[in-house]
Amino acid sequence: MMRSLFSGVAGLKTHQTRMDVIGNNIANVNSTAYKSQSMVFNDLLYQTTQAASGANANTGRGGINPRQIGLGAKTGAITTAIETQGYAQTTNNPWDVMIEGDSFFIVNDGSQNFFTRDGSFTVDGAGNLVMSSLGYTVMGWQVDPETGDIRSDVVSALRIMSPENMKADPEATTLAYMSGILDRTDTTINSTAGAVRTLTFFDAQGYQYTAKFSVHGTGNDDVFRVQLDDILDGNGISLVEKYNLSNIYQIANFGENSTPVTTSKYPMADGVTYDLANDQFIVNLAMSQILEGYGDNAMIAAAGTDVSIQQVNGAAPTDGTVAEGANVTVGGKVTLTKAQLEAEPYNLIYNPDDKSYYTKGADGKAEKVEDVADWQAALAAMKGLDTVTVTGVTSDTDNPENITIEFTADFATTQESNLNAATGTFGVTLPNDEDHEKEILSQVYKVEDGDGKTYGIDFVGPDGSAQITMTESVNGNQLVFDHDTGKFSYIGSQGNNTATLTFSTAVSNLAGENIDLSQFSNIDIDFSSITNYGNGGKCTLEMTNGSLENSALGAGRKVGELSSIEIGQDGRITASYDNGLTKLLGQIAVAEFANASGLSKAGNNLYSATQNSGEFDGVGVDITANGGQMTSGVLEMSNVDLSSEFTTMITTQRGFQANSRIITVSDTMLEELVNLKR
Repeated sequence: MMRSLFSGVAGLKTHQTRMDVIGNNIANVNSTAYKSQSMVFNDLLYQTTQAASGANANTGRGGINPRQIGLGAKTGAITTAIETQGYAQTTNNPWDVMIEGDSFFIVNDGSQNFFTRDGSFTVDGAGNLVMSSLGYTVMGWQVDPETGDIRSDVVSALRIMSPENMKADPEATTLAYMSGILDRTDTTINSTAGAVRTLTFFDAQGYQYTAKFSVHGTGNDDVFRVQLDDILDGNGISLVEKYNLSNIYQIANFGENSTPVTTSKYPMADGVTYDLANDQFIVNLAMSQILEGYGDNAMIAAAGTDVSIQQVNGAAPTDGTVAEGANVTVGGKVTLTKAQLEAEPYNLIYNPDDKSYYTKGADGKAEKVEDVADWQAALAAMKGLDTVTVTGVTSDTDNPENITIEFTADFATTQESNLNAATGTFGVTLPNDEDHEKEILSQVYKVEDGDGKTYGIDFVGPDGSAQITMTESVNGNQLVFDHDTGKFSYIGSQGNNTATLTFSTAVSNLAGENIDLSQFSNIDIDFSSITNYGNGGKCTLEMTNGSLENSALGAGRKVGELSSIEIGQDGRITASYDNGLTKLLGQIAVAEFANASGLSKAGNNLYSATQNSGEFDGVGVDITANGGQMTSGVLEMSNVDLSSEFTTMITTQRGFQANSRIITVSDTMLEELVNLKR
């Protein structure tokens, strides 16, 4: 048989293979990230009919080339244009990612890793980032819980929509700042309330509060005072009211600055005497303040001032000290009207026919109240009046329903006190020392505690005029500006740019209950950016949570709901929450190979590593390490060039056609050979 016949067959087969490659390329012209293939031809084995010979110097004969006859063509290689970048196709789907560079995504089917350029991803029901076509998990690096940054380690599945990533934990506010202009001519600065400013902050549980501060003038153009006035919860309720406290300073403190005030004269309160010899005050007390149960007795209350001291411990009253628990007998008289006697606690019934009062008997029978004994019996049955002794009863001639009762009652003293027998009043002694300054001031002097100020007494004048030198203790921090420039100088004390709102960790309320305040964190407030400038009589001061340099730092936050997820150019996946927090969720790692063309196609846009591609180390690399990047919302298109494929298809078709002619001509020649014998 003729060798040319088999050469034609070999040529047909080789061109058919090339057509198969072309057909596959065209079929995948729209396959995501498909890499086109091309085929090269090699000539087949050669039959040598005469070997080559070299020149012979002895005989003078020259060399002869070898005589070889080829046996056709074969497939030399099928190569993949794996490093040729496909064009970008915009999808606006944030989960679609395109690689720019020579890297590959790493995906896993549950048992082994594959590699792909197809970045059409989605999130499955378990929160995993997966291939939308196959459900293979996308592999990458996790976040180190200690550092909060990516930890390059053996790749693992990226579970970005896990329950812990759906919310952002709350955080307490730790930093704040005041900004703007303080204009000292603003009328609010020199008012009692001051220029009020508010600061919104969060506790560690994510609850929001509003701290009310006020800025006050001091009479010095360069010195002002900033004080804390109140803290309100998210419903606008003061924490003082909410926790049943006496003042806001039990919860938080914002500094204290004391300034001496010049000697002043204050009028002494009524009923106060000054004992010059013993350098002490004696403060008169009402009997309701010294006698236990005195103010709760309805008859005593109705008698008012018509009550006097009859006995002390069974004897006539004399000047001197009365011990705690002493028995004091008081006496007096009171006129009670019909309205009073028919109400609590008497509950009597007036009969206008006989002009007498009757009790409401327990058995339903009314008993007439006439003489002293009857009135004594009636009072003894009444709540709170059983200690009263009736000594006389008379009725008004013109108004018989009005009854005048003369009585005595016994009480016990609640504390040691001084008795003034002439006036029949008790008093207590207040020593003139530092421990009693506040008590002396509140009971002795008619001085109001206003504008956040408290007072202490340094000296009491001996002339009874109460000439004293006061020390004014001012709540808050002194705010000082540079006189020449009007710029901020310091807050609290020299050198300080910040003042701290310091919270108590626990406090006891008025009922003695312990209130845990550990959810609050101290807040450092920066005042360094404010100025003391003229601004048309208007302050523009504002208080903002967060750092002056970085508004998000230390600002605190509520619990955050996941609002969006973004994939960066380096493959880092970042979540954004509605409380302003951003959180790193992981990073898509990529694989790089020494010979990417050596990868084996595994179908479904996947590749497998081979001995000639190089092994995958299980860790991968950061795509930006070698100049690559990822783009989200975009997919890589196929890199098939249809114009090139159709051109190659033409040459392949012609080659196939020419090889077929070899067979037909060889057949004709064989036919002639056969026809030699008829």
